[in-house]
Amino acid sequence: MMEINFKKYLQVIIYLFLLGAGGYSYAETIPFDSDRWQFIPDPFQFMPFESTVKTHLDQQSLALNQGYAIVKDSEFTDGIIEYDIALTPNKGYGGAIWHAQGAGANNEMFYLRSHQSGNPDSIQYTPTTNAVGAWQLYKPDVSIEYPFNEWIHVKTIIAGKNAEVYIQDMETPAVVIILNGNTKSGQVGLQANIAMPTVPIHFANFNFTPMDNPPLKLVPQPVEIAEGTVMSWIISDAFKEESLNNKFRLTEEDRQQHTWTELASENSGLANLAKIQGIQQGNNTVFARITIVSEQEQIKLLKYGFSDKAKVYFNGQLIGGGSDIYRSRDYRFLGTIGYYDDVYLPLKAGSNELWIAISEEDYGGWAVQARFENMAGIKEITTIGQRDLNSQIDPNNSCTANYSLDGNLHIPCISVPVEGSDTNVMFEADMKQQTQPPFIVFGVENVKPR
Repeated sequence: MMEINFKKYLQVIIYLFLLGAGGYSYAETIPFDSDRWQFIPDPFQFMPFESTVKTHLDQQSLALNQGYAIVKDSEFTDGIIEYDIALTPNKGYGGAIWHAQGAGANNEMFYLRSHQSGNPDSIQYTPTTNAVGAWQLYKPDVSIEYPFNEWIHVKTIIAGKNAEVYIQDMETPAVVIILNGNTKSGQVGLQANIAMPTVPIHFANFNFTPMDNPPLKLVPQPVEIAEGTVMSWIISDAFKEESLNNKFRLTEEDRQQHTWTELASENSGLANLAKIQGIQQGNNTVFARITIVSEQEQIKLLKYGFSDKAKVYFNGQLIGGGSDIYRSRDYRFLGTIGYYDDVYLPLKAGSNELWIAISEEDYGGWAVQARFENMAGIKEITTIGQRDLNSQIDPNNSCTANYSLDGNLHIPCISVPVEGSDTNVMFEADMKQQTQPPFIVFGVENVKPR
């Protein structure tokens, strides 16, 4: 009588159930000589573009040097992407791209760095947002040694804002990722970038499987928010960096000419400025602005990071800056963002304005981040302007109440009649939203004479 392995049978049933519950569809393998592929040169390419279908290591392969191979009719949200990749010890990058929209202007990608085999930056995740890459913003810390001149199997599973990547070992994820792109769906494909024109990256056996809610073995844990981290900025429209040459103090004209958009930071404090806008017609610089409310006059250390260049204006005065452009210090300098720079802010009692001009000079990311060493003596960090932004610009507009998306309401002018007198006393008030629409209630945080 045949013996039935019930444990194995149950495992198969559970696996099939998970696939069915996840909206599973079969993997679609697309030969590289299919007309469904679109080959797009990298806009930053430094050599003639190559995308050639050839036999390599006994497999039909795609040889790609600097650019993208996109499945034209694909629409991918969540699911699995698999492929084989062959690397050499030469400098090169190759991997998968997904959620691609607008000819590569917006996407997410994961690639292997062949020349960094065994090093902590042997891999890289990066989103591209409004045609601005971000590899300098998401520093990897995973050491993987690659075999060269043989096929390496790679599988990427994308589920909402999380992903995991398997490299050779299909049982244990090599990398887990919190996704930070602007897009939730789009085309899928491959990408490569090399330093030697005669040694392309080779790909084989590419397939993808759209699937709703694919199960992940490991879910990345969000970074804890450190005390004093700036979690929201007001971002200006973009302008040319040279307009700040020899600009040591901001004028009323500098303040008036911009429009502003609020941008939330990630838990680490990173604010990817490309989420607001890309770089058009050489406009590569924005102001990132916050207001710091201090309980007393004091000097406070602010640690900050940026990509690629910064100028720090405090209460209108230029007090610092720096440059972290790729290879600007030596040939090994990557320009990755971190809390590597310090500035000491001479806070006055009450509201203080910090404006940081951030310029993107290269191709690796456009961002700012900042945090105070401690919050002693600081009442709050807010995106509400000093009284309000226009109070320093137009005296006729100085009594406009200002509400920010984090629920703070500042009312700069409250006229209170003095009992038994014909005169009024002016007050200003800070309030905090307590409830959500349709019935909004504010609690009074602070009231003081104006």
